[in-house]
This record gives sequence, structure tokens and C-alpha cells, in this order.
Amino acid sequence: MRLRKFGAMLLTLSMMALSICQVPAHADAKRRIAVLPFEYGSVSSVVGTYDVGKGVTELMINKLVSDGTYRVIDRQQLDAILKEQNLSVSDRADPNTAIKIGKILACDAIVVGTVTHFGFETKSVSVGAVPSIASSYIPYVGGLGALSGLGSKKSKVKVSISARIIDTATTEILGVAEGQGMSSRGGTSLGIVDVDNSDFASSIAGEATYQAVDQLAATINSLSSKIPDNQSIANKDVQGKIADVTGTQVIINVGKINGLAVGDSLQVERVTKTIKDPVSGKVLKEVTGTIAVIKLTQVDSDNSTGDIVKSTGNVSVGDNVKKVSTDVSAIVLTPLNNSTPASTQASTAPKKTTK
Repeated sequence: MRLRKFGAMLLTLSMMALSICQVPAHADAKRRIAVLPFEYGSVSSVVGTYDVGKGVTELMINKLVSDGTYRVIDRQQLDAILKEQNLSVSDRADPNTAIKIGKILACDAIVVGTVTHFGFETKSVSVGAVPSIASSYIPYVGGLGALSGLGSKKSKVKVSISARIIDTATTEILGVAEGQGMSSRGGTSLGIVDVDNSDFASSIAGEATYQAVDQLAATINSLSSKIPDNQSIANKDVQGKIADVTGTQVIINVGKINGLAVGDSLQVERVTKTIKDPVSGKVLKEVTGTIAVIKLTQVDSDNSTGDIVKSTGNVSVGDNVKKVSTDVSAIVLTPLNNSTPASTQASTAPKKTTK
């Protein structure tokens, strides 16, 4: 009887331990991504001055957050970075720009996309005296209002969007996705095009756009396993430089967006020897030594302040810093003059003999 109770208790504890361990593992598996405002140049004449790319991006972010597959950067934070970097609409789909933004936002991957179609597909339409070809794609022209000049017996709105997922560490395109939506009812106008308008979802354009976004988001979610955990790797290997030194207090050029936090320790490194190819003169290797250790007391978005807790000499602006992954007490410091430490000198110096 006692043996049975003991076995049941072990089984219960095992199940509890398993359930506890599974939660954080699932949470840690989520990748951090940012969705850049979609480029919409090919349909700019269709939507007038309205930034339909930005509108589609907002819908995409909301959908991805709702699905819960990723940790998604807030749109306001993204807009602030785009404004700070002075990026134009044409820069959005550029991989180099995506990587730059991705590193600032500390993302594993960036989603860049394009609105490729946004307009009418009609079977019978007459614009003035010019007949159209059956089943051809007719773009909407005339801004956000109704298409009053278009006489149509049966028309549908077609919205097509495409996207690429880019690795922020390697610039590799990890996957591509496409989404297409078609309104399920005919009409003679797109209705409301502005995503922020409460009537957008019920308009013909809104219905097609939501279908395209849902389809695109589903494909992006299915590609989550291809995205590497770049931020975990980056957080273990944070590197920066000394920006200011005042007494024992220093300021470095890396901060929260690089994964640093108050209490973190960083080692200050300086090149002690440069090895060059004797023939070409090319630098083959730089030997560095740790000359100090800093403990962070304040961490802002892109910079941090800390105190020097161990040092063999002067720390200077431009010195390299690297996040400490071991116990601070285990770090061996290198003297600035590259000489043997005093304690070593004492133990290795030859003993004087007395006559």
C-alpha cells in the first residue's frame, strides 16, 4: 500500500515538474520580429495620397500579435526609429535598411513587403465610350472616394501583397510569403480605403485587404521555425566602445537595445599586439588583453553608464568593451605596459645569494 502511494506521488510530482518546465521553454521559443511599413509604389496612383502600405502593416502587426507566434515590435516604436533614421518610402524594401533597423530594434528578423495590387477586377465595365476587356484588372483611380465615373455591372476588388523575412544577422532571406484577397460582393466603388476608419472593414476594399493580410500572416507564422534566435546569441556577445571616461565612471555606446541591463559586467579590452602577414602586410590577427572590468549602474536605450570595479591602468575613449559571461573575479587583467604583474615578478625573479 505504501509503495503504491509512493509511486503515485512520484508520478504526480513528475507531471507537475514537466508542466512547469514546458511554459518557459515555449515562451523562449518565440522570435522577436518587426514589420516594416510595406512599399506601395506600384499602386500609389490607385490610392492617391493615402499610405496604404502603412495601413496594411498595421493590420499585419495586429494579426501577428493576435496569433501569438512571434513577439512583435510596437508600431509606434517602429515609426519613431524610421523617423529618427530619416528613411523614405523607397528605403523600406531595401535589405540593408531592414538589417540596420533590425539591429536597432534588437530583432531576430525583419518582415519587408509590398502591396502589388489594389483595385478593381471587373467582367463588364464601361468608362466613357471606351469598352474594357472582359475579366481584366482595372485599377482604381481617384483617391479615397467612390468611383463615380465607373459604370460596372459586376466588379470585385482585388488586393495582393507579398513579403520577405530577412535574417538580421546574415541578411539572408529566410522565406517569402504572398497574400491575396478578393471581395465576395460586387460594387461600383472601393468604399473606405483608410484602415484607421471604423467603416474600412465593411467596405469592399477592406474585405479584400483583410483576406490578403490573413493569408500572408498564416504563411509568415508557418516560417517561424526558420528564424534563428539571433537575440540570444547577440546578448551573450555584446560588444561596444568606451564613449566617455570621468574618473572611475564610464559611458559606453551600447544599451538596452543590445540586451544590456543594470548590474551587467563588461570587460574593457585593448589591442596589445597586431600580427601582420610578412609578405602582404595584411593584418592576420589582433591579440587583445582585458585591462578593466565595468559594472553597469544605468542602462538607456543606446548607451550605458557604469563604474570601473577592476583595473590595471587608465581606461580610454575608444577602448573596446565586451559583455562578461564568467564570474568577474575569474577575469585576468592585462597590465597596460604589457609587463609581468608584480606578483608574478616576485615569484619568478631569481633569488639573490649571499656571500
